Amino acid sequence: MPSGFTSLLVLLFLPPVFSSSSRPQWILQRVPVVLPQSTESRPSPRFLSPARLDVASSCDPQCHKRAPQPSYWDLRRFLAYETLHSDGQLTETAVGIYGHSLKPDSSPVSSEEAGPARVRRKRQIFGHDGRFSIAGQSFLLKYPFSVAVKLSTGCSGTLVGDRHVLTAAHCVHDGKNYVKGAQRLRVGFLKPKHRQPSSNLSNHVEGGSAPSAPPTNNKMKFQWIRAKRTHVPKGWIKGNANDIGMEYDYALLELKKPHKRRHMKLGVSPPAQRLPGRRVHFSGFDNDRPAQLVYRFCRAGEETADLLYQHCDAQPGASGSGVYARMWDGRRRRWERKVIGVFSGHQWVERQGASHEFNVAVRITPLKYAQICYWIKGNFVDCREG
Repeated sequence: MPSGFTSLLVLLFLPPVFSSSSRPQWILQRVPVVLPQSTESRPSPRFLSPARLDVASSCDPQCHKRAPQPSYWDLRRFLAYETLHSDGQLTETAVGIYGHSLKPDSSPVSSEEAGPARVRRKRQIFGHDGRFSIAGQSFLLKYPFSVAVKLSTGCSGTLVGDRHVLTAAHCVHDGKNYVKGAQRLRVGFLKPKHRQPSSNLSNHVEGGSAPSAPPTNNKMKFQWIRAKRTHVPKGWIKGNANDIGMEYDYALLELKKPHKRRHMKLGVSPPAQRLPGRRVHFSGFDNDRPAQLVYRFCRAGEETADLLYQHCDAQPGASGSGVYARMWDGRRRRWERKVIGVFSGHQWVERQGASHEFNVAVRITPLKYAQICYWIKGNFVDCREG
């Protein structure tokens, strides 16, 4: 490992130097309550389409900012959710929302786009590639890198509970139906290889046959745990991956057994100007670097109520990674990393002859925090402050 890279990683673990009055702090706030009200069975999914490892949208930041604010009834529809069980059963749960105040504009959300736009896929690297491949067990098995996991559908995820993984909705659902592999979804944890034969299937990233699966990095392998349940908000499903659905591109996986690793806490996404250096961080398993955990950080750009735009270098496979920040926790008197978003993917938009490209993350708003926290904790009492 290059000495410069090692020095960078060491610096990442050192607390930044701030005066006590200027420390960027997590500000705890009371969050609304999102409670399930009724659950009904739904027809079993078909699992026909392959997972998409990125998403595209013709709606740029200004387009999203012009969208009408959702009403209370819109929010209830968007935050209702489906649960896919490992036996193939599917349920839909309606929710109630309590303690959430709306701004004066509460007209229903429209999926109408503002003006014509052309979308294309493009490489997700902006200028010089600023990503770092994490090598060596001393780093790979150390927090915060150890919270990054790989999904068997090809995406990344982040440990947010003893048996819970936060990822992007498009990694398990294409907006119309659940993707191939979603029913038997597995989550991969990097572990030391321990002299396992190279032909052992558990030593391969995708768990496939030896000729087609790439070898692991630096004597590491993936150990896989099956998902027991997958929760996906109806805002993604009803949006059918359109511009409104993109704001709900997140999902939570419940594993069949605890993973026994330290997880990263959830946090309500603060305004970008409050982030230290206005920076965000995330680690994932980019497809162009097989079996390697890739870390990056960059400056946050524009933001809307639900989305954060940035130019962090990334490739397909990194989508679903938890976007996090590190700030001072005044209550616990220590520096704390919290997941504040989910990396969704790359967007390239052409409007009025000018091209714009950026990477997009779904922000964890107070309502999304309340929903995801309830999925993890199973009660709202432990989810009132984010």
